[in-house]
Formats: sequence, structure tokens, C-alpha cells
Amino acid sequence: MPIEFTHVPSKTADAAVPFFYDFAETATKLGLIEDGGFRKIVVDDSAGLLTNMDLAAQVLDRTSSLEVVLTHWAGVVEPTVAARQLASIDRKSGGRLALRMISEPLNDDDAETRPVGHTVIWQRIDEYLVLLKRLWSNDRPFDHEGAFYSIKGGYVPRKGPHGADLVIRMGGQSGTALKVTGRHADVFELAPGSIDEVRQLMERVRGAAAEHGRAGKLRFALPVRIHRGASAAGYKAVDVAGPPAQAALSLLAYAALGIDEFMTVGVDTPREIATAGRETIALLRNSLARREAEVPQPGAYAPRVPQVVRAAG
Repeated sequence: MPIEFTHVPSKTADAAVPFFYDFAETATKLGLIEDGGFRKIVVDDSAGLLTNMDLAAQVLDRTSSLEVVLTHWAGVVEPTVAARQLASIDRKSGGRLALRMISEPLNDDDAETRPVGHTVIWQRIDEYLVLLKRLWSNDRPFDHEGAFYSIKGGYVPRKGPHGADLVIRMGGQSGTALKVTGRHADVFELAPGSIDEVRQLMERVRGAAAEHGRAGKLRFALPVRIHRGASAAGYKAVDVAGPPAQAALSLLAYAALGIDEFMTVGVDTPREIATAGRETIALLRNSLARREAEVPQPGAYAPRVPQVVRAAG
């Protein structure tokens, strides 16, 4: 499968205007993103989950092929409500929605009844995802009484086109996080790091997924910052600097690990979006196509020594 590129709008202080602030300008950027070789866009607005759902629906309405990665977390809305809303968005878009689950602290009401900790947060995510998948696939109402959620007559009458197979994206590095992601994640969002650090994390994730018979079903995404200038603080992404050919060569070394997707940050102005699509993305895909043509085994290619790649943030 070819390498995919996902656009991640900046959330740092140096972003003068939020990406979704002016939707007339956003529509122009979305057109450039869709035409420039990006397959997906992440929706992760600082206003919160309900705003993310609204923005995701707007983006899907204004594009024809771009997939939306909706940032989501457990605890804001009940699983039955979330399952219905997400199925509706996915159905209206023709199946272009993916769910990006992130860990968030439990709210104050939860904190009053049980201790808030890393393990508890991931236990709630696990139960939440189990319920979403069950609601997206059941053909009759069901009851559920769990550690975090109680459901009576849970049922979503109008399923999305993916049903329970809606793409789930997750990340994390702790043993607790990997246990949950190994059970649920279709795409694992890697932490930034060196080639060796990324390889080691991928091996740990595959091991966690193997416990559920899912090692071969995982895809990997890596956050990267592609630019021509100096490295910048505040970006939690692999920092790839230099002219397009050098940037493409650097990314090629990561692709050789088995990474399927690059989540690009710091590419926000219309000019940056167009340049990334026309130069770096095109060069990387052409390089991959040439290497795969040179190797007898489908999809295999030997990594070459990359230019300097730094992990920023």
C-alpha cells in the first residue's frame, strides 16, 4: 500500500489564526490539501469534542475524497450518544471518517468517586471503545453495566457504512496504553524519535497487538514537520529540514521501517500546502515507486542512509 500523508493543522502559539477560524479561507486550504496529495486531515480544535464533531461534518461536506480523522476522547458524551453521532457523520460522508482516540483526564465528578490515574483513564477508554463497537454492530438493544458506563437498551438503528469496523487510531507508550491500543487500534500514531526509537516502539506495539491476533492488521503513522528552515521548538514531531529532495530521502528511511503514513505539521499557509504536495510528497512517492520496482518482493525496498533527521519537541 502506498505511503499516505495526513495534514495536521497547527495548534501552537505561532499559528496566527486557527485553521478552522474562517471557513471561507479554510475551504481554499481544504481544496489545496485534497489536490496536493494529502489523503486525510486531522480535526482537533481547542474548543473541544463537540466542536470537533461539528467541524468534521463541515469538512466532509466541503470535500469529495478527503478523509477526516476526528479527535475524540471518552467521558464528554455517553457512548450511545457518541455512537449515533459518529455513525451519522460517517454515513453522510460515504465512509470517510476515522476516530482518533486520545487519553484525557477523568472529569471532576469521576474524581470524587474513584482515584484518577493513568491506568483508570485507559480502562475507561477500553470500555468506551468496546461499547462503541458493540453499538455499531448489534442488531438488537442490549444492557451493559460496567466500571464506567451503564447502558439500558443500547442501540443505534442507523449504522455507518463501516459498522464496527470504523478505523480507530490511537497512540501511547506505557504498557497500559499499549495493552488497550493492541486490542483496538487499526492505526497506531507513533511518538517522535530516532530511527531506532521508532523501530523499538513499533516492535512493542506489534507485540501488544499479537496478543489479540491483530499484529498483521496494524498500520503505523508518524508525526513529521517538513520545512526548509531551522528546527523549531514546540513541535512534537520528527523534524525534517532541507530542500524537498533531502526531506524526501529522510522520510524514506522511516518508510523503510514499515510506516504507512506521515502526519505533517507546520504546513499551514496555502503556499506551504501547495509546495509540500508538489515537491516533497511527490518526490517521496516517486522514490518509493522506483525502489519497489527495483526489488523482486512486492512492497519491499532497502533503506538507504538518510540525511540528518531530528526529533523535535
